[in-house]
Amino acid sequence: MSGLELGLLSVGAIVGLIYLGMHVAIVLAAVSFVGLWIFKGKFALSVTLLTQAVTESISSYVFGVVPLFVLMGLLVGKADIGRDTFRAANHFLHRILGGLGVATVIANTAFAAVTGISIASAAVFTRVAVPEMLRLGYQRRFAVGVVTGSSVLGMLIPPSLLLIVYALVAEQSVGAMFVAGIVPGLLLAAVFCVIIVGMARFSPRRVFSERTEADDREELTNLEALMLLLPLIVLIGLVLGGIYGGFFTPTEAGAAGVAGALVIALLRRRLNWSSFWETLLQAGQITASISLLVIGATVYSRMVSIMGLPNALANTVSAAELSFLALILIYILIVIALGTLIDAISIILIMIPIFLPLASAFPAADPIWFGILTVIAAEIGLLTPPMGLSAYVVKSSLDNPDITLADIFLGTMPFVFGMIAIILLIVAFPQLTRVFL
Repeated sequence: MSGLELGLLSVGAIVGLIYLGMHVAIVLAAVSFVGLWIFKGKFALSVTLLTQAVTESISSYVFGVVPLFVLMGLLVGKADIGRDTFRAANHFLHRILGGLGVATVIANTAFAAVTGISIASAAVFTRVAVPEMLRLGYQRRFAVGVVTGSSVLGMLIPPSLLLIVYALVAEQSVGAMFVAGIVPGLLLAAVFCVIIVGMARFSPRRVFSERTEADDREELTNLEALMLLLPLIVLIGLVLGGIYGGFFTPTEAGAAGVAGALVIALLRRRLNWSSFWETLLQAGQITASISLLVIGATVYSRMVSIMGLPNALANTVSAAELSFLALILIYILIVIALGTLIDAISIILIMIPIFLPLASAFPAADPIWFGILTVIAAEIGLLTPPMGLSAYVVKSSLDNPDITLADIFLGTMPFVFGMIAIILLIVAFPQLTRVFL
């Protein structure tokens, strides 16, 4: 069996085993181990590859960004910064038609700038925004759709866990990936806001079950609303300002963010020894899971390189005379399709070792741009069945049995189309990822 045939068979085996319920890291490592053993016929070589991956893949100083940003995101959630951000956004935007939906998107955008985890945004704003929207007469399908749809901003607007994982797998600068995600992330948030206002104006029955008075809301002064945003502004300035200003490396910025989030949580009396220990355990569990994934991805990446799968595919593409645009569109469709079956991190770990070298053979290729496209396409899977991780998080966070998973998935459809529009825009204008680079 040739390297191309064995490599393609291994990809199919990986996707199939993940879909059957096996842990992604175990599947990646096991299939790579067995595949290389079959290809080379040397058990010792497979053992060596596995041990090198374990010792080398997560020993880098750069990998320190993962536990630090995970811990910062969890501490921000404990400090109730998401709730306060929503209250402030609602105060300033309530006069806009569909303003509560727009406020949810804006609050999620700001919250994403200090957490970077979509499921955290989904959980926080389900508890904060959905009950308020239902109370003020919004359709339940629209309410959960806005929260679920806007939660994906957490994986695009820096600091993003997916951007970090892509940077580690593709061997790119974490800081460069963060900078590249700013404009696409803000564009996506703007498109979501336009969708909400457009639905409220031209299809009000899909947004409102009944119209209520604009004054039926929490009374805040402008100064009080701004004070609610102060902790968020401080954290954004500390983390992102430190990175873009050249004061911190991404790893150092993560440490500074943890310190800042911890101080805010303590000053607000949202943290005690018990909850702090629980937060540390959660951060450790998430980091351990990501570490195993990166180890498995490293083994897999080295296996496909040894088998010559990228070169074989490159020769196949060359023989088929596919254009760069055709290759990118095919890649995006594959990623979106995989997103309906497996999670976004798994998609990056499986697809990047194969397709990034393939795309890099073209002069127009840019690994930073390629990464942003990958993240957006993979994030569509968070909103689509059967995987739809954000939809399941929203459902589990709701205290309303009348809202079904079908309501959530149908409510997210306008936002899925918005994400597809942004992908096509970035394909047409790659310089959008290079505005600040």
